[in-house]
Amino acid sequence: MRDGTRDAAAASSPERLAEAIAGYITEHPEAVVIEDGQMLFDLRAARYSLSLAHGRCLLQFWSEERNLVRTVVDFQVRSGCLRLTTRRMGSSKPGSLEVVAQRDRRTPTVRESERRQYQRLLERVLRRQFPEWTPDGFRSAADLEHSFGPAYLRGHLLQGSRGMVAEAVIAVSAQESKAIIDGVLTVGLLWLDYCRTHNVGQSARTRHYGALRVIVPEGMSRTTAERMRWLHSGAAAWRLYTLNEMTEELCEAELAEDGNLSLNLTHAFDAALAMERVQPGVERVRSLLAADAAARVEVRATAATEVALLLDGLEFARVRQQASASSFARELEITFGAGANETPLNEETESLCRLLLARLFAARQANGTVKDALFRLQTERWLEARIRTGMTEFLPALRQEFLYTQVPAMASGDRAMMDLLTVDRTGRLVVIEVKADEDLHLPLQGLDYWIRVRALHADRTMDQTVGQATGRPRDAFQRSGYFAGVELAAADPKLLLIAPALRIHPANEIVLRYLAPGVDWELIAVGEDWRSTLKTVFRKRRG
Repeated sequence: MRDGTRDAAAASSPERLAEAIAGYITEHPEAVVIEDGQMLFDLRAARYSLSLAHGRCLLQFWSEERNLVRTVVDFQVRSGCLRLTTRRMGSSKPGSLEVVAQRDRRTPTVRESERRQYQRLLERVLRRQFPEWTPDGFRSAADLEHSFGPAYLRGHLLQGSRGMVAEAVIAVSAQESKAIIDGVLTVGLLWLDYCRTHNVGQSARTRHYGALRVIVPEGMSRTTAERMRWLHSGAAAWRLYTLNEMTEELCEAELAEDGNLSLNLTHAFDAALAMERVQPGVERVRSLLAADAAARVEVRATAATEVALLLDGLEFARVRQQASASSFARELEITFGAGANETPLNEETESLCRLLLARLFAARQANGTVKDALFRLQTERWLEARIRTGMTEFLPALRQEFLYTQVPAMASGDRAMMDLLTVDRTGRLVVIEVKADEDLHLPLQGLDYWIRVRALHADRTMDQTVGQATGRPRDAFQRSGYFAGVELAAADPKLLLIAPALRIHPANEIVLRYLAPGVDWELIAVGEDWRSTLKTVFRKRRG
């Protein structure tokens, strides 16, 4: 779609509107939805559906907080935005709904001004809070060569007349997004490493950087505190602070203990029984595909009454059993759509379903083009699917029959999804974090999942029979139905980080060096042609 254009001849066609909306959101899966100047949905967490009914295109967005339904009558693509002309139910007055690709709508000038103000505020707070130290060299200018972005303020605290005793400081303001705030520790580790290898003091003598101080907004320290708890205590002193930018109050935060995590593991279910319940719906979806396309479909149970149909890791249809609205019987609901799209399949939408699925299967080929949004969509899930289906040859030490995908656990109100969880042939748990594209934060995101798996594995209780303990202790996974019949080893889990060799960020190995010895990690690089041939190029382990 070209900016500022639309197909005027087909603009009123509900099929054309639905295709345009689905296409734009597919290209921008992290977009936000704005109405009347208010951001209502973040499509990383929300879902949407398109319905073609009575000659109209109905668009619905929903999340845990709200639900919105609009009739779409026209669209226009502008720079960084899909503008939809809509009507509310029961109203003839047109409105406007925007799907915005860029979540941060601040202008570059506003962002730069806010960051300068934050720098002045932080330097003032540091001088008052730590009078024995001198703030020095604070800046937020981008240095892409060393992976320093402009959202993070970095500098030093110097001590002594010659300033040879120093501590590295990294800070981020409350004006930045949660994802940027949570990424501060990765950049902080890179900044500490840079200070140690590049900076010298007076008389060309090397400064000693014995600590890293990380400063985050008040109320936003949980993720950083959990991660910092698992840094190597012998590598530096790790200090975390929260700053209230209104009161200028700087407080040191305690590093989170694993026992403080609030985790609620969902119970395992019978996948074979779930498949049996919804099999007629699965066959209906398969009937809409060509024979060669149907053979490529992976069907995976996601709940006791729901299965997903996937193509190369991308979920494109769902079949669920639910209570009938008109009787006590249960009926099947079928929806289709890639990514956040979830459109009901019925007689009116079947033609749209055929159209979208035909385009999906044509685009998502191993020899496809990166110019196609459907080829690029959820690349990590594609690589994850290749690992999942090829584990016997790719990772023979792991047990494929006990491989769990996207295991959910609740952590302090946030939904944490573990990419892949399995067990090796000695009974040791293995956490697998997958990245298909270069990601600065790969090590610490993998650490997040490792921390949760470790905490659940450490939550052991004895089996109870008539009030008395019997047998061996079982961890939270086994009590929830996972790894049935497996004697799990008591050792902490192993962390596998898997990515294409040329997509591993150069900074990842620096960050991995700072993890505590108790985190047993291994970095596995696969070949760039992993879509057709999955093979290991190199491995790196702790030590």
